Amino acid sequence: MRRSATATTAAALAALLLLAGCSSDEGDAEPADTPTATETETASADAEAGNAPEDVAALEGVTVEGEPGAEATLTFEQPLDVSGAAAAVASPGDGEEIAEGQLLLVDFTQVNGENGEVLDSTYEGEPQPLVVSDEMTVPALNDVLIGQQVGARVLFASPTQAAAAIMTLEVVDARSRAEGTAVEVPEGVPTVTLAENGEPSIEPVDGEAPTELVVAPTIEGEGKEVEEGDYVFVQYSGWLWDGTSFDSSWSRGSPFSLEAGAGQVIEGWDTGLLGQTVGSQVVMVIPPELGYGDQDNGTIPPGSTLVFVVDILYAG
Repeated sequence: MRRSATATTAAALAALLLLAGCSSDEGDAEPADTPTATETETASADAEAGNAPEDVAALEGVTVEGEPGAEATLTFEQPLDVSGAAAAVASPGDGEEIAEGQLLLVDFTQVNGENGEVLDSTYEGEPQPLVVSDEMTVPALNDVLIGQQVGARVLFASPTQAAAAIMTLEVVDARSRAEGTAVEVPEGVPTVTLAENGEPSIEPVDGEAPTELVVAPTIEGEGKEVEEGDYVFVQYSGWLWDGTSFDSSWSRGSPFSLEAGAGQVIEGWDTGLLGQTVGSQVVMVIPPELGYGDQDNGTIPPGSTLVFVVDILYAG
């Protein structure tokens, strides 16, 4: 099963930011006084949240140079250390305001805080996906990103065994819904209505459900086609054939990610997403044999035909 280089880089970025939220400073020095339980709990909460004032101040001392869209050069007093995850705005953007739950595309440069050596960069490749959600990445970074605008450059640092790992992230785009050309769906496919924020609802179809997989775009995007092995981000809602809702990424507040064609989802999804383009919204009507078959799954009864409306936000 192919896994693209872009997918590997995206996964590495996500892993780096997730691990930063779990970092801890394990020095050997003994405290002068024994803290109370309340003080210990407060310190633990502050460390988990990150953005300690002294760490933010250290980041604000980093000079970021370079034109937008080009790899940044970071200059700072070496070594640069932080006690926990920290983020600060290096330069503001002038595009769409960034909101919680959005999928961002970012270019980044990562350097060693001990000597300034460049460790990784996306500028010769493609921007990478980053979800603005505490469940997907680090609260310290999310707190700074939310309310900024596309085009902003943000500095992020996390402690390592030596000096800090430092990144500058440039927000290239922000996505939360399908964007493309509306198209009519075939007869017999549920009608989709969109709320102001893009969240879909459906009007069920009277009559028997189809016995084969139906994939019908309602919006056609102009992005790349989804290929087997791609790392894909989507927003989706799911219903039984009679219109009973059973699941939605919209209600959870952040997109869903998967590797296309890798068997991480039901067969109808793996088959239905391939060949669709980024920016599209598709209705997938999935017969039981390509869904959960004769097994129940939570609130989904055995033998159910499933209807999904899926907004494809990213594939790479």
